[in-house]
Amino acid sequence: MVRYKRLYAEIAEVKAPFSRPDLFRMWAVWAVLSGIKLPDWKQIEPTPERRIKGRFDELSKIRKYREAIPDWIDELGVEALGEELWTQEIAKLNEPAEVILRTNTLKITKEKLRKKLLDEGIVTEPIKGYPLALKLPERANVFVTQSFKDGLFEVQDASSQLVAELLDVKPGQRVVDTCAGAGGKSLHLAALMENKGQLISMDIYGSKLKELKRRAGRNGAHNIEPREITSTKVIKKLYDSADRVLIDAPCTGLGVIRRNPDTKWKLQPDFWIKLPRPNKRS
Repeated sequence: MVRYKRLYAEIAEVKAPFSRPDLFRMWAVWAVLSGIKLPDWKQIEPTPERRIKGRFDELSKIRKYREAIPDWIDELGVEALGEELWTQEIAKLNEPAEVILRTNTLKITKEKLRKKLLDEGIVTEPIKGYPLALKLPERANVFVTQSFKDGLFEVQDASSQLVAELLDVKPGQRVVDTCAGAGGKSLHLAALMENKGQLISMDIYGSKLKELKRRAGRNGAHNIEPREITSTKVIKKLYDSADRVLIDAPCTGLGVIRRNPDTKWKLQPDFWIKLPRPNKRS
């Protein structure tokens, strides 16, 4: 419902802010398109099923309705990638994300983690080319497992797992993660460094660093030092002092639509304007 809110609202002919009757109409649209037999509820009577299917066929020819995205996101996508590539990209972003785990090698090997999860009723399978990744063929709540509580793994997309690997860190080095956020990549780096050396995880949001500190405790990552960026002095102190620097700079955030479809409705056009633009000469 959240992922295709705009499409369902357009078919139901309702507009935000949605009233309770509006939401029932949108739900009825979803049910009809999903092939679900409508219950005998007064809130959804009458439901014009043939008209719903006809409107769906009509609106599905228009990308912004078919993929249920705001006009401004659709325009930006075309500007950045072109019609053909953007059409493919936004369609992929509307597919539900797979659940991928990253083994925390500070505590366990991938093979032992896989067996331990199986004992807890969680089936996983390795992914070729991703040394620490395990994929769930079927979705399950991995956060309630004892393995998660013991810090044996983190949920992290396979593509994100490649970033720390590319940094080629070594135990004992000084590494700086400049935009660490809640620390997904920092935790991976700490494991690759075998808890040896210094990993400085920086961010402008202290709340995210607090979450990183909590996660680090669960992971047994002891070489992480969170530093909030309160001024340029915090950065200048680190000039010429690191063996490796990871800069996962702030971006549009559109990539998370696949996992968090509500992001489409939370982002605003003025946010895009604030982002740094690449130098066209580079």
